[in-house]
Amino acid sequence: MKGIIDRFEEEFVVVELESGETMNIPINKMPKGIREGVVINIFGRRISIDESETKKLSKDIDKLIEDMWDE
Repeated sequence: MKGIIDRFEEEFVVVELESGETMNIPINKMPKGIREGVVINIFGRRISIDESETKKLSKDIDKLIEDMWDE
């Protein structure tokens, strides 16, 4: 299952899942290097950062912002 780090709330990370639902995960269960907008893979209790999807998402967002300024 994939998710995107949406925000941090106290001791939890709010993750938006592919289904659109959100999940709260304790910060101490997350890998180092997480920040808002990072794509993660969740396999049972194992969580890892999906570097390639995070880069792709970042490029897509940059393109959308660039297109907005061009209009």
